[in-house]
Amino acid sequence: MSRADKPLVVLAAGGTGGHLFPAEALAGVLARRGIEVDLATDARAARYAGDFPARRLHVLPAETVRGRSPVALVKTALTLGSGMIRGYRLMRSLKPAAVVGFGGYPTVPPVIAAKFAGFPTLIHEANAVLGRANALLAPRVTAIATGYPDICAKDPALAAKAHHTGNPVRPAVIEAATIPFVSPEPGGRLDLLVFGGSQGARVMSEIVPPGVEALDPALRARLHIVQQARPEDIDEVRATYARLGVSAELAPFFSDLPARMARAHLVIARSGAMTVAELGVIGRPSILVPLPGAIDQDQLANATALASGGGAVLMPQSHFTPERFAELVARYAGDPGQLATMAEDARRMGRADAAERLADLVIRIAKIDV
Repeated sequence: MSRADKPLVVLAAGGTGGHLFPAEALAGVLARRGIEVDLATDARAARYAGDFPARRLHVLPAETVRGRSPVALVKTALTLGSGMIRGYRLMRSLKPAAVVGFGGYPTVPPVIAAKFAGFPTLIHEANAVLGRANALLAPRVTAIATGYPDICAKDPALAAKAHHTGNPVRPAVIEAATIPFVSPEPGGRLDLLVFGGSQGARVMSEIVPPGVEALDPALRARLHIVQQARPEDIDEVRATYARLGVSAELAPFFSDLPARMARAHLVIARSGAMTVAELGVIGRPSILVPLPGAIDQDQLANATALASGGGAVLMPQSHFTPERFAELVARYAGDPGQLATMAEDARRMGRADAAERLADLVIRIAKIDV
């Protein structure tokens, strides 16, 4: 098959890792199956998509609903409308076999435009509840792929076209998943990985260091901590660990987070969809602190799903205190068998083949002959 003869699938994704990572994983699988991939996104997300494995990048106007004022709503509607008009022209020009959206308002113009242009459409919902953009698109698309089962169960029309594929993860996660979990030796080193993302690192810096200080000195001496901290917090966090004599590696960002997950005995993190998916595929125990105040409560739903399966401890931020953190670390240090059980339960819930399953669904709704 020549390059010109290859079918084309357009992926539409916003600018966060929770949207771009699963889209990137799908793009890799589709490419291996001889399918061309283009990425449609907005100007903000385009700045972070330089390494995305796409033939072309298409930038369409998009706007998030940020408030309820008439001015804000009119601005959002005009921007999305402009994006849909330009998206319609783009789809008529590209003639894709299918368009796949991964959530966030940047996916709305290309997916709606593809529907009006007569092309098959699919959305992927990574969280355990439908996000606002996907909830808007769900009744209008050909098929819905979900990271969690039964999230459309309450709506028979949506349930009829919903398919539980799981959440596609990056190749680095698949590689990290080959490393088995090894329980810490009694009295031996205990590796903690602490991260929170752009909206969560602050609370980790506020709670974890004083929690470590509350531990018995003999247990503190066993710890090795890898922690994400904001640039404005990092010196204070480093000074606390140095004063306590705790081995720690701190940075504002870790590019090799999956490998660090694989080396951890316990992960303390927010519960974004991709974090939870990666914990499941790699199979590591965790304490999950959902981002509070979210309209969709998606992180709470994600954490609840993993905790209900035994793979994590759900810790609402209002309960996430230094004392409670210290209590949990001491418990697991004293009974490392609990960590091994949680790791096994987390891995049982992971779907390492999610990208392949999603690619199968895309090919099926697009009626691509591969």
